[in-house]
Amino acid sequence: MKNQYILKGLKITAASLLMAAATQSYAGTFSQDKLPSEVRVPAGHEVAVFTTAEGNITWECKADAANAEKAKWAFAGPRAILSDNKGNHLVSYFGPPATWESLDGSSITGTQLAVSPSAKGSIPMQLVKANESVRPGALKDVTYVQRINLSGGAAPATGCNIDKTGHKVVVNYSGEYLFWKAK
Repeated sequence: MKNQYILKGLKITAASLLMAAATQSYAGTFSQDKLPSEVRVPAGHEVAVFTTAEGNITWECKADAANAEKAKWAFAGPRAILSDNKGNHLVSYFGPPATWESLDGSSITGTQLAVSPSAKGSIPMQLVKANESVRPGALKDVTYVQRINLSGGAAPATGCNIDKTGHKVVVNYSGEYLFWKAK
């Protein structure tokens, strides 16, 4: 039993060290100058953790609320692994609700503040206001999450009609997630 606690402690320490390394390599060095104003983090914050994401978005064919005779793709949820620049898994992303959970046990949810279009076929860039993590760790005190440099993930252009309601499609995507803290 004691060995289990020691092993768990070592895993948490390793995860914290990975997060610290990711934080140190990008902290405060990211320029938002080329990002649309809608998804820029307000002044007074700096990048705490920079990650790259590989994941997918699930879309569900649902009846259109405005026209019951038609259907359209509706967002059903994300799932992604967010890694540091060496490919080490740091954070899991899933939802709804949108949740980011670090390997050290800290986790946050958030409220979308803004989106801005990305490349064709890609989900939009996004700015999220983070809710406070109740657990200590790398995501403690994160104020904003920014999703940028996206490829893929958008809803299919076809395949959803009233006869296909309930049908789900999973679309792969990649991108970058930046976790910001107040200076």
